[in-house]
Amino acid sequence: MTSTGKPGISGRVEALRHKLAEEGLDGYVIPRFDEHQSEYCAPHDCRLAYVTGFTGSAGVAIVVADKAAIFVDGRYQVQVRDEVDLDMFAIEHFHDAPLKQWLANNVRPGQRIGFNAMLLPSSWDQDCGQAVAAAGGSWVATPGDLVDAIWSGQPEKPLGQIVAFSRAYAGESVADKKRRIAGMLAQQGADFLVEAQPDNIAWFLNVRGRDVAFNPMPHSFLIFDKDGRTEWLVDHRKLPNDLSDFELDGIAMAEPAALIERIGAMAKGRTAIVDPGFAPSAVVHAVRAAGGEVHLARSPITLTKMLKNEIELQGFRDCHRLDGAAWVRFLAWLDRYGRTREAQGMPVSELEAEERILTYRRDSRLFVEPSFHTISASAGNAAMCHYNATAATNAPITSAGVYLLDSGGQYLTGTTDATRTTALGDISPEIRRAYTAVLKGLISMLMLKFPNGTCGHHVDAFARRPLWELGLDYDHGTGHGVGHFLSVHEQPQRFDKRVNEIALKPGMVTTIEPGYYKAGQYGIRLENQVEIVEAGDGFMTFKSLTLVPLDLRLADIELLTSSERRWLDAYHDEVRSALSPLLGRDDLEWLQRMCTPCRDAI
Repeated sequence: MTSTGKPGISGRVEALRHKLAEEGLDGYVIPRFDEHQSEYCAPHDCRLAYVTGFTGSAGVAIVVADKAAIFVDGRYQVQVRDEVDLDMFAIEHFHDAPLKQWLANNVRPGQRIGFNAMLLPSSWDQDCGQAVAAAGGSWVATPGDLVDAIWSGQPEKPLGQIVAFSRAYAGESVADKKRRIAGMLAQQGADFLVEAQPDNIAWFLNVRGRDVAFNPMPHSFLIFDKDGRTEWLVDHRKLPNDLSDFELDGIAMAEPAALIERIGAMAKGRTAIVDPGFAPSAVVHAVRAAGGEVHLARSPITLTKMLKNEIELQGFRDCHRLDGAAWVRFLAWLDRYGRTREAQGMPVSELEAEERILTYRRDSRLFVEPSFHTISASAGNAAMCHYNATAATNAPITSAGVYLLDSGGQYLTGTTDATRTTALGDISPEIRRAYTAVLKGLISMLMLKFPNGTCGHHVDAFARRPLWELGLDYDHGTGHGVGHFLSVHEQPQRFDKRVNEIALKPGMVTTIEPGYYKAGQYGIRLENQVEIVEAGDGFMTFKSLTLVPLDLRLADIELLTSSERRWLDAYHDEVRSALSPLLGRDDLEWLQRMCTPCRDAI
């Protein structure tokens, strides 16, 4: 197979194939995971990017002697074709044609397919293992990682400093959390929990860290017993000498490398809860090898953390006022100077815009860092759902197309995530029609009342219907959970076409973000973060946390119903009231114009 594409990739793939031959293997799976099955990885763990060139946050590749494939979801179908050598890798859809299906169709009898059991969750291990076995092959856990073995100059594991997270922000002590989780273990008849998710551990122990950009949590493991005994497996170099601010009384410490050994020493005759989607399959193998039983279930910490306490919810509300003010200052700045700069031949660039909103956020003492890599996307770049501007792609923001900004912040009191689409010039009827449909989808969700027991997939179509009526759709979820000064993409709840069995409940914080994308031309997305609140009589509704005006200059107001217009007017009244005290005169004047009642915007 010849390659005409990305420099260096061909040599890495061939080096991996040589290593496979040395190990007696015929293929190797390379996931976009670290040992914690994280969405965002430290440079040390970007194995998929090293071998394929793909830098997105979700994907997996398979390399065998005569072919290779990479699997990405709908967010990355454009990006992957820009980054990956198409002469070397076939592009497959992560959900529609998944890895297990590829293995079932391509593995030949007698072939041995390797994987790193610390990088795959047990659900993947089971599904892929069954597919390989059905094809007559062997599914082989390797003693180390084969990509690491060929990766010259691989970065070291991160050593971000760990800090205590004040109970004034957390709203609950570690001791109280331990009692709650212990009770849940007892209810499930389990003896202990093996926890690998960094955000769960950070929440449980009231700590935060800096191992991965945008994710204020340390990499570590946790073993928690039903009697309250706790062992935190964390690199001691990340901790300060003085631990007096931490709530670590009675918590034993060990190094992360001791995880499998510690499981082996305590698992015999006992039952462990292991999250099948978010814990390394090596944990399952270790428990069973030691004579223990495995109960595959969502972590009880996940199910507790998803329901925010009142202190956390108030923190979200507070930081969204700060974030909304930063958004308004940014959008007003772009509106004031974008056209002038373009006329002077020095248009605002995507990277300049990204830095500008960060500058405004930094004016708050509670701001820590962005909550993800800002998506600052002009014209055709906005058609890539998870585009990130670079020096090579940095495009001007001009009157020739729409501009999409998806951006958020990590504040000590919460995590924000919002998206707005705007334009510096006239837009085509096609774009106006699509923008209006996306806007109607957002409003439809935010006006919705739904009964107890409703799950995310039950209501997903409300956001899509206005687009469906035009024969349009988007290939990503409609919304995701958000952590409290933790992960901006928090499971388990989400809005999607795919089934999600987690019932929506008051205290959950999620996003709602319909969109539409036309490859190479434009992208539209509108996103509000919301909390789920009681609506009475066994019903719930969404209360917007995001306080950023929606640009009605791009909408066809006459296509909005009277109830949609009333909702918009009420929302803009709330935005204006909440943000006015935080803004200077020029920005306040801009905000008042953007919050004009719908009857005056026609």
